[in-house]
Amino acid sequence: MPKITVLEDVCQGCALCAGACPKKIVALDESKLNAKGFHPASVREPDKCTGCAFCATMCPHVAITVER
Repeated sequence: MPKITVLEDVCQGCALCAGACPKKIVALDESKLNAKGFHPASVREPDKCTGCAFCATMCPHVAITVER
């Protein structure tokens, strides 16, 4: 199963990753703020991840990595 890692303190909450996810399992976590004051991205249902890495490719801040 693929594993998505989000570096929450690097994430700037742009949500490009969420828009790129074909399974719609990546979203901004509205319940927390990182050190910079942004809502970081999170994976809601990691078991549905296909490992396509579109989220990581779209991230302009390189805050997401996908391991297959």
